[in-house]
Amino acid sequence: MIAVVVGCATVFPERGQAVVPEEYDETIRVACVGDSITYGAAIKDRANNNYPVVLGRSLGDGFEVRNFGVSGATLLKKGDFSYWDRPAFQAATQFNPDVVVVKLGTNDTKPQNWRHAADYTADYEAMIDHFAALPAKPKIWLCSPAPVYQTRWGISEKSIVEGVIPKVRALAKRKGLPVIDLYAALSGKPEMFPDKIHPNAAGARVMAAAVEAAILGR
Repeated sequence: MIAVVVGCATVFPERGQAVVPEEYDETIRVACVGDSITYGAAIKDRANNNYPVVLGRSLGDGFEVRNFGVSGATLLKKGDFSYWDRPAFQAATQFNPDVVVVKLGTNDTKPQNWRHAADYTADYEAMIDHFAALPAKPKIWLCSPAPVYQTRWGISEKSIVEGVIPKVRALAKRKGLPVIDLYAALSGKPEMFPDKIHPNAAGARVMAAAVEAAILGR
């Protein structure tokens, strides 16, 4: 698997994974699945500046991008606020997307959640398989979590770097899926993280650019 540098993000592409708009007869539905960073928590004018909205504007009329981010959500089924149990998970499923971008894992590093770290890979694989089985047979991208510039709310940089990211990369390799390295894209940019955990509007634009590059195979 060859790493291609796109901006500041490292994308691991698979042959045929990129979306070619001309191959679709209808509007291409993109589901952005994630936590508060996808939702856009703490972003000024969140409704217009969260990364899925920015992504949708950039991709244009041929795409419909929806934000299914949930603040505080974990990928772990046994997490204290599991994405599996949120209405957004059902909504993303019913959307029947052509593209799914998954960015979960930050809240999983909280101590009460990471004690279930042994379940992380299996739960993530179950989510991939869930979306892959939808009628639209979506193309799926996994994202590494963003950097943690200060431990807050129990969210740990150490668990991100030594726990979540290696698990995501190993799972992606085994499943033949690409990884969008948002950790690399947002590293060295503490000014984009006013509360040390959530990127601001500028950070959301960096995320949107990295995701767009991956989706279109740039």
